[in-house]
Amino acid sequence: MTSKTFKVERTDEEWRTLLTPEQYDVLRRHGTERPGSCALNDEKRPGVFRCAGCGQDLFRQTRKFESGTGWPSFCEPLPGAIGTSRDASHFMIRTEAHCSACGGHLGHVFDDGPAPTGLRYCINGVALDFHPD
Repeated sequence: MTSKTFKVERTDEEWRTLLTPEQYDVLRRHGTERPGSCALNDEKRPGVFRCAGCGQDLFRQTRKFESGTGWPSFCEPLPGAIGTSRDASHFMIRTEAHCSACGGHLGHVFDDGPAPTGLRYCINGVALDFHPD
């Protein structure tokens, strides 16, 4: 997570109270859930995926695709919903994706996705809540 200020700010204690231990690990400590462990990976109903930390709309289901990675993958976020930063952890350089409202870590962005964007937002399902239309 970056050191910038976000629209939604909470103390560490408030985040721990609000989130499950697994959500806290991913959203606030940059953890990663086990691949294939989240039911949202198979979600196909029309609707919107929101940040589990603050409730901001992040992705429409119409932009979700099966990447074969074991994590929900999207080719495009909603406008202004996702921020990115450089992630140099794990001996590689990646682009981190975080919620633009609360700064919660969501996953990473790769350039091996489908048209029209060519991007793959590889997102931890535990960082998302799904709301059907």
